[in-house]
Amino acid sequence: MPPDSPTPPPSSSPGAWRIALPHSTAAVPIARALVRTALADIDMSADCDTAELLTAELVANAVEHTGGAGPIELVVELMATGCQVEVHDRDPEPPGDLSRPGPGSEPDPWQEHGRGLLLIRTLSSACGHRATEHGKAVWFTLPAIPAQPGPSPRS
Repeated sequence: MPPDSPTPPPSSSPGAWRIALPHSTAAVPIARALVRTALADIDMSADCDTAELLTAELVANAVEHTGGAGPIELVVELMATGCQVEVHDRDPEPPGDLSRPGPGSEPDPWQEHGRGLLLIRTLSSACGHRATEHGKAVWFTLPAIPAQPGPSPRS
């Protein structure tokens, strides 16, 4: 397996997936696919659609707002309580405000950009950023949702 391929956790327990992504828009669908695959591996998972959407926002922000030096790294951690997704980039500057916005700080509804961090703040159970040795990590968590039982077989 190539060194930048994700390593799935054992199917019997939660774990972490890590992959280096290209610093281009091609990273977004790759990241969405990895999150979808990782969450499919566990019985008690977070909302896959929300996880994909928020992951796409984080990766798109990293591509758009950081210099092209070095790859972007995606880390998906599966936990009994849900999942945490981190996007690492080489830019040490913090992202826009991931805390709850104050009055008048909502994005302009007529602008094409500016809603990604709002989506992350609104749809995640927690989010933030932290400095890393080579830049920063921006993250969000989603709570676990019980697996929906399948239809019962007819007698």
